[in-house]
Amino acid sequence: MKLNTLKPAPGANQTRHRVGRGVGSGWGKTAGRGHKGQKARSGGFHKVGFEGGQMPLHRRLPKRGFNSPTRNDTAEVRTSELQGMQAAEIDLAALKAEGIVPRQALAAKVIVSGKLERKLSLKEIQVSKGARSMIEAAGGSIQLTPKPKKEKPKAKPAKPAPEEAPKA
Repeated sequence: MKLNTLKPAPGANQTRHRVGRGVGSGWGKTAGRGHKGQKARSGGFHKVGFEGGQMPLHRRLPKRGFNSPTRNDTAEVRTSELQGMQAAEIDLAALKAEGIVPRQALAAKVIVSGKLERKLSLKEIQVSKGARSMIEAAGGSIQLTPKPKKEKPKAKPAKPAPEEAPKA
């Protein structure tokens, strides 16, 4: 086999449609443009995404997209990063001081990644199930203040059924 003898598979190359070349071609008369209208005219061009005066899809959709405005509020902390820290009592300020958590973070959550073999006490830091078991197995403790429960509004008492008028 040589490069100069290569040919495409049979039926792979088809001749292009020569539109507007008579009714016998199947692409004559309107040449595939249909009847009348802007797209049938020469120069009948409009902007990409134009929907005939209707508000285009890219303007109908919300502008925020899928970028969460609060995605940087809670930072992830690996158990291997806790292993390398100097402090024994760890809170958000200690994580920020060590540079593990960004300064703008409002909270942190510990996830399992790597080993943890030292005793730690975490204060006001969220913990995944696996990380909780790993910290407690190493003799550490986790302190979280529970969120106050929202009181549900009391249900209104049911109205008594209307009594029937006595028959006279």
